[in-house]
Amino acid sequence: MDNANFFRRVYDIVRQIPPGRVTSYGAIAQFLGSPQSARMVGWALNNTKTELGDIPAHRVVNHNGFLTGKKAFGGINTMQELLESEGIEIQNDQVIRFQEIFWDPAKELS
Repeated sequence: MDNANFFRRVYDIVRQIPPGRVTSYGAIAQFLGSPQSARMVGWALNNTKTELGDIPAHRVVNHNGFLTGKKAFGGINTMQELLESEGIEIQNDQVIRFQEIFWDPAKELS
């Protein structure tokens, strides 16, 4: 699969994450059949800041609920502010109740 197609598939998944829920880079990679490509999911989402404004990339965090992609949002607190505006609690750059609000594409889109 080429990068453009992989990125497009990532974007299609991320657009479906409901407000107030989060998923992980790895869960998206796993759903796409490429479990070793979590970092590539991050690269795809990093492109959304300049090219594709309709993708809620702030809803994707690392496998422990940490806001590892927060620097890509411009302001240091922008990702946290976007998540908190959707009712998600953040403490020390980590999603509180991560397992409760985790949105698994393998379960939600299958």
